[in-house]
Amino acid sequence: MKLHLRYCLFSLPLLVCHSTVNATELVQWQRLPLPVELHTGHERVIFVNRNVRVGYPAELDGKLRIQSSGGTVYLRAAEDFPDTRLQLFDMDSGELILLDVRATGGDELEPLELRYDDTVWRSDVVMEEETKEQTRTTMQEEYTGPVPVVLTRYAAQMLYAPLRTVEPVAGISPVQVRLATAVTTLLPGESVTATPLNAWRLGDTTVTAIKLQNQNKGRVDLDPRALQGNFLTATFQHSWLGAHGTPEDTTVVYLVTDGSADNAILPEPVTEKTTRGDK
Repeated sequence: MKLHLRYCLFSLPLLVCHSTVNATELVQWQRLPLPVELHTGHERVIFVNRNVRVGYPAELDGKLRIQSSGGTVYLRAAEDFPDTRLQLFDMDSGELILLDVRATGGDELEPLELRYDDTVWRSDVVMEEETKEQTRTTMQEEYTGPVPVVLTRYAAQMLYAPLRTVEPVAGISPVQVRLATAVTTLLPGESVTATPLNAWRLGDTTVTAIKLQNQNKGRVDLDPRALQGNFLTATFQHSWLGAHGTPEDTTVVYLVTDGSADNAILPEPVTEKTTRGDK
């Protein structure tokens, strides 16, 4: 039987967790599926320590909430379900990490952390992240605020303010948007079209402005947690969309990413074309 997996990748600008569970369960990844127990109604944190996106079978829709941010995966079961396999796709190495998750009743569980044999690889990743963080810190000292804030403010001024009033910022330059003309994977849970507009870069950080337009007659409240992708920050120009056809049916979301946004947003699904003569 062929499994049809869906992939999700989230990054929240701010996440605060309060928990009475202090211990962490350590497990070794040895190329064998890892059993992961969930207790229904409680969130379990998994420290993957790699940049992953999560693949899951369609039968988990509505049963399991999955969020992923900065090498950490958050799983919360809404109801009990038997052993079901999740695939963690390593965005850097291409490796698949397999989890066999099941949900039953019980109290809150401790976090789970994955350990690997390739300690040299992990050290390289840590060093790379430390270098990026040092660069961001230096840039923040040079500008009036954190780099994502500076970029978002600049992008909003470029789109909404008269050009003569836009405050120039040294180092910011426009870059080409390398996304599909219509992005369908950004807000798949809403009847909203997403059209890339412009992008600007400061150092290794990019802000991409994407127009959102409601296609339904009902109001849509915009929640950054519903966005699928790996973003440093995500900021909406307006917090909601009015009914389609009204002046309020359109807004802009500013996505700040490491590098280009096409590496942070899930790729568009590939559609199979039937050639003439195929049966």
